[in-house]
Order: sequence, then structure tokens, then C-alpha cells
Amino acid sequence: MKEEKALPKVPVPPLKQTLDTYLRCVQHLVGAEQFTKTRAIVEKFGAARGTGEALQKKLLERRERTTNWIYDYWLQDMYLANKVALPVNSNPAMVFPKQAFRDRSDALRFAAHLITGVLEFKSLIDTQALAVEYARGQLAGTPMCMQQYRRMFTYYRRPGHTADTQVQSPASASEPEHIIVACKDQFFVLDIVSNLKRLNEMDILSQLEKIVSMAEKSADRLPPFGLFTSDGRTEWAQARDVLIKDPTNRASLALIESCVCVVCLDEPTKLEPSDTNRALLMLHGGGREMNGGNRWYDKAMQDEEPLQDGEVNQCYRSVSTTKATLEVQLVKNLDMDAYNFKFYGKEFIKKQRMSPDAYIQVALQLAFYRCNGRLVSTYESASIRRFQEGRVDNIRSATLEALAFVKSMTGDEGATLSDSERMKRLRDAIRAQTDYTIAAITGMAIDNHLLGLREMAKELKMEKPDIFADETYLASNQFILSTSQVSTVMEMFCCYGPVVPNGYGVCYNPQANHIVFCVSSFRESTETSSAVFVKALERGLLEIRDLCNRRADSAATASTATSTTTSTAAPTVSKTSIGSQATGQVRKASGK
Repeated sequence: MKEEKALPKVPVPPLKQTLDTYLRCVQHLVGAEQFTKTRAIVEKFGAARGTGEALQKKLLERRERTTNWIYDYWLQDMYLANKVALPVNSNPAMVFPKQAFRDRSDALRFAAHLITGVLEFKSLIDTQALAVEYARGQLAGTPMCMQQYRRMFTYYRRPGHTADTQVQSPASASEPEHIIVACKDQFFVLDIVSNLKRLNEMDILSQLEKIVSMAEKSADRLPPFGLFTSDGRTEWAQARDVLIKDPTNRASLALIESCVCVVCLDEPTKLEPSDTNRALLMLHGGGREMNGGNRWYDKAMQDEEPLQDGEVNQCYRSVSTTKATLEVQLVKNLDMDAYNFKFYGKEFIKKQRMSPDAYIQVALQLAFYRCNGRLVSTYESASIRRFQEGRVDNIRSATLEALAFVKSMTGDEGATLSDSERMKRLRDAIRAQTDYTIAAITGMAIDNHLLGLREMAKELKMEKPDIFADETYLASNQFILSTSQVSTVMEMFCCYGPVVPNGYGVCYNPQANHIVFCVSSFRESTETSSAVFVKALERGLLEIRDLCNRRADSAATASTATSTTTSTAAPTVSKTSIGSQATGQVRKASGK
């Protein structure tokens, strides 16, 4: 990309550091007996000239010969080898600001405008004119890897029997460009280049109008083949094998796989256009009876637009399910609550000299503890784009310090503690969260490292090391609380489903004076409720605010009292020696 600088490779953290951190992360989340067993297994793994050292050496060698030693391991584990359906389970969605459409023509004009903008953005990528992004937040100013942008419009996720594969469209300038438009569950090819010239916005609008007219001819309507992509990955791979035996189907699939993006023109629904319903429709289309078949979840970029007064959204990196699964297990099972916390936002948090992200993560721990009486393994995605081909690692937010704080705010222990002690625990929890965040974004977190060690053992055809078969390790990778901050300048939010049956998915967007949350869970679980979690989250955020305000008022009162005392005693101080005054100043500084 434009002015992109050479970035360092992702480091391989020291083995002992990762193992020590791992034990620290899990100690308070498992029973004492289980932890004793885990500690013995970890110590054996990390012993001198042991299995851990051998695998660590191989990882260091892999780092030398590859651009990014963890990338392929992570991609397989996180996505390609995951056989669950893409909608809800894997593909997130961005819900854009509402647009005021007067009629269907208005919606189509906006769709044409949106497509034009997408194509202009793609041109910036193709010509390497896209400016390099720089990190914000912690360690701000570091240049970021831009490789993911090159994959945005050219990659396709093809289903496989054992694992999916990424298919890249040809980058040749001679290849004609096209997009796929889905309308009424039918899929149309829209060539965006004519006579070597890209279509302008009015030309695109004209083509969209023709597509809508063709889709309305019910006599020519085909079955909703898009539902195949919402099935489990193995089931979809089997169905695809049957489909491609027919030459027409094979050619049609090739066109879909090589398109720039998929634009979904959705039918109006009778649902209230609340943020929650908009999020649900973006994730799964509302099922077969609504727009569930008007999707192609395998495509990396999918823009969804209702043909009514409403909103335009973008859905990407989707999931799959069969007709039955999409209808029952996903659509009816997903419990979503898009919630706008309006009492304060990141500006208040910054005034407390705290990281907004760390503050919100601690509040999420308090909400979960209040609902369940315990903390659990928590995932917060951390960008490692500071490195070549960097994607993400995990910030483990359920720290021992967070546990100490949430206990101070709840139950019998909390009732006996002063605000001063609670505030100390809050700052300790936020500091621990911030420290782990910095470790993660600088390549020093534990999850990618442990994954690399595990996968290296597989490559070497070693017997699975005990550390990776241990009950603690398996439980620590069941992220009952899966979270992510997706901050934007515009009023929009991201949403996704839980990653385990009894878990929560929580995405949030901190704004200056409010915070947008989108909380998801599954109705079938008796352990979760999105509404209950949101209520606990609101209560916790208000309690933390009140704690900060009380401590600020207390500090202000103390400062006023100190000033009054100092003013009254001024004549006496003026008679003391300079050395005594200096000593007094040091004592005052120490007492703050």
C-alpha cells in the first residue's frame, strides 16, 4: 500500500513466559485440585530439554523461514477447519446508520451509490494508493499491515469435507470484473466493466432496475440456492459436489466465487426496524421465510440492503447452515439485544485516566459475575497488525485482579470494603487489563503461542503433549464470554453470535458520550439471557461511575481541607527553615 513500511515479523514469545502467564490466567478459574494437576503438567512440559523446548526450537525455525509463523495455524484453527455454519457462528455483521428511503427507487439509487463507492475503494487497493493505517489507542502511531485489504474483494471461502479452502480470484487486468446481485433469492451477474470502461453510477442504477424486474418474473424463479451456504460446512461441501456435476451449475458457481462482492437487495419485512432486529436480519436474513436465502455467506464481502425505508448494512466473512438448521437452530435460537448505554461514554472514562477499552472489559466481567457468581475464560480480540501478515491474538480479560474487583462490588465481601479499597481494586484490574493488552498487540500473548506449539506437535507427528489434553487447557479455550471492541466514527455497530452454546457474544462501540453494545446468546441455553446480561451490564457501568464520582468528590473535599489548613498555618511555615519546607513538600507528595 501507499508508503507502507517494512514491518517486523511476529515474535515467538519465550516459552517460560508463556507457561507462567498461562498458569496465572487459569489459576482462579479452575478448582484447587485441578490447578495442582495442571501446574505439574505445565512444569513437565516446560522442563529443560523437554517437549516444550523441542517444540519451541521448531517454532523459532519456522519463524525464520516464513513471513508469519502463526498465520496459517491461526487461519485453519479459527476459520477453515471449523465445520459449523457460517451465519451467526462465524460471520460478523456491521449495521450501518439508517437511510431514509422514500420508495424502492430511492433504495436502488442508494445501492448504486454504495456499489460505486465500493468500486472506488477497490481501485485504491488495486493501484496501491490506499494510505497506510497507523495504530490508535495503546502504542498509537505504529504502522499497520495492510495485507488484509488485498484479500477483501478477491478471496472466497470454498467449503470442504475436512476443511474449507481460500480461493483467490485472478489478479489479471484482463479478467472482466463483476459483482453478484441477490434479489428474491435469485442471483444475477452484473458486469461492472463495459468496453474496458467501468460503469458509472447511473449505469449501475439502470442495471439494478433491470435485475429487480427480472427477479419479479416468478415463472423463471429458481430455488433459493443461497441457503446451501448457510449449512454446516461438510453438508454444503457434499451438496456442492453434486451441483458441480452439471456444467451450468459449475459455471455459475465459478462466477460467484470470482465476483468482487455480493449485493443483497432484500424484501421488506414486517419487523420493527429496531437495532436488535436490524442486527438479526444482517446475521441470518430472518430465515427462509424472509431473506435467509437471499445471501451467499461464503463471499468475504456481502452488502445487504432492504428495498424499503430503512437501512443499508454490510455483512462479511459469513457462516453456513441447512434449511432446517438456519430456520430452527440459528434464527429461532439466537437471542440478540442491541443496547445503547446513554449515561456516559469514553470521555468520562478518559477523565478518570483509565483506558476506555479496559474499563468496559472490567465492567463486562462484573456483569458476568453478577449473573453467574464466577468468572470464565474470556476472549477479547487484539490486533497484531503491527507485524507482517498480522491478524489477531487474544486478550484474556478474566484476570485475578478483575475477580478481586468484582467481588468488592458484590456479595458479603463487597459490603465490608471502603470506596478507597474498591477504587484501588478497580485501578488494579484496569492496569492488569491494559498490561495484557499491550503484551497481546506486541506479540507476547499466550494463545497464538500455545496454538503454535500444539500444531507443531501435530506436524512432527508427536503424541499430543499432556498440556493440550489437560482439562484446564480444553476449558480455557471454551470462551463463554467472547468480546470485541469495534470503534467507528459513524453511528454504527458490529454484531456476531456466541462461540459456544452456553456463551455470550459481546461487541461494543465506545462513543464520546454513550456506548453501543450488541449482546448475543442462545435461547436454548438455560445459563444465558441477553436481556439479563444487558441489565447487569448497565447496573455495573452505573455503579463504577458512581464509585469514581464518590472518590473524586472525596479527593476534592480532602484537597480543600488541606488547602485551608495550609493557608491557616502559612505564617508558621514562613518562619521555618528552607530545609523544613522541602521536607514538608516531600511528605505532601508522598501522601497523594
